[in-house]
Amino acid sequence: MGLMDSFKGKAEELKEKAGELAGKHNQKIDEMVDKTGSAVDKATKHKYSDKIENTASKAKHAVDDFAAKPKD
Repeated sequence: MGLMDSFKGKAEELKEKAGELAGKHNQKIDEMVDKTGSAVDKATKHKYSDKIENTASKAKHAVDDFAAKPKD
């Protein structure tokens, strides 16, 4: 087993763990995305509110898609 095979195995293991954690803490992640979006919106004086809201929504959906789903 070569070095690259070892890295690939470890990367897959870390991806699975990240997915589990994203699923477990999904609500907290969504809250932080909202909080960050609000801070950026305030800092830009609401000039880009629509874009910030759209991006926050996409980020939440990405987390939902990445979160670990029960294995079949």
